[in-house]
Amino acid sequence: MGRGRREAPGEVSFLSPRSSKPLLAALAGERRRKPPIWLMRQAGRYLPEYRELRAKAPSFLDFCYSPQLAAEATLQPIRRFGFDAAILFSDILVVPDALGQKVAFETGEGPRLDPVADARAFARLKDEPDWRRLSPVFEALDRLKSALPGDVALIGFCGAPFTVASYMVAGRGTPNQAPARLLAYREPKLFSALIDRLVEASAEYLTRQIAAGAEAVQIFDSWAGVLPPAEFERWCVAPIAALVGKLRAKAARAPIIVFPRGAGTQLTQFGGLPEIAAVGLDTAADPRAAAAALPDRVALQGNLDPLALVAGGTALDDAIARVLGGFEGRAHVFNLGHGVLPETPVKHVEELVRRVRA
Repeated sequence: MGRGRREAPGEVSFLSPRSSKPLLAALAGERRRKPPIWLMRQAGRYLPEYRELRAKAPSFLDFCYSPQLAAEATLQPIRRFGFDAAILFSDILVVPDALGQKVAFETGEGPRLDPVADARAFARLKDEPDWRRLSPVFEALDRLKSALPGDVALIGFCGAPFTVASYMVAGRGTPNQAPARLLAYREPKLFSALIDRLVEASAEYLTRQIAAGAEAVQIFDSWAGVLPPAEFERWCVAPIAALVGKLRAKAARAPIIVFPRGAGTQLTQFGGLPEIAAVGLDTAADPRAAAAALPDRVALQGNLDPLALVAGGTALDDAIARVLGGFEGRAHVFNLGHGVLPETPVKHVEELVRRVRA
């Protein structure tokens, strides 16, 4: 129970040297009774110090593009909770912004973009990101690598091509990503060209993050679960495989975590990508089923329900115990199945960290 399938002959294992940093050790395959812990959206609106800091920038993008503010937001949950990893405070939509698409964040409404819904709009995008536009992101990472405690790993990230494309095509978040999916069905060459542009941009973006100080990177495919099987392979797995392949050709072997939210039984497809170190599981995933389906060399990350963290009490205690038991016998990074919700009580996060490390 909890043991994954063995590698097939000729399969390459991803193993980095053993590290004194718990997260990096787990990503290299080390199994610990007390797994390392960090949380998606561990910096954010649930923290009073973040809300105070956020007020210092006129817009969310201005906040992300301030190295000082972004670095401080990244450090806040490390100071408060002592997580084993800090993830850069930024947003997946800085890539389309740097490609020349107009991006804004409306209070209470989320992101708004000028839609890339036809060939004319696609032609207006830059061939590659404006790296000067993204230079504050790399400066923030450079600040963080010297500001973090010695045993805390620094994580960079990007959005997966399909998830980022879904926002670029629709111009906003949508419940089922229908605008992007319809464009993929009706104009597959155009959609493929957009995906290819994002593969190239994202690979170089992560390469530069690693050069600036990121020790691991995560690829967020938040909308992977809306795709049927054939489209999942075409627009989720294949672009991520291309992205990590290009990243490996460019960068040192920083471990790569892939988070294909909603992938369900299709998680097994990521077991065939030798370049990835870990797969993040969403709330609905069964840890034991994932452990059985994915090779031993792949660490597993997740997958506490964020609502259990909001609820607290016995519900939280039971949920923590189920997660820890479900991943027993595998290299595991404790995390949520999605991001921390804004209404999460700080004391519940404190209790979570205490319980995981008890």
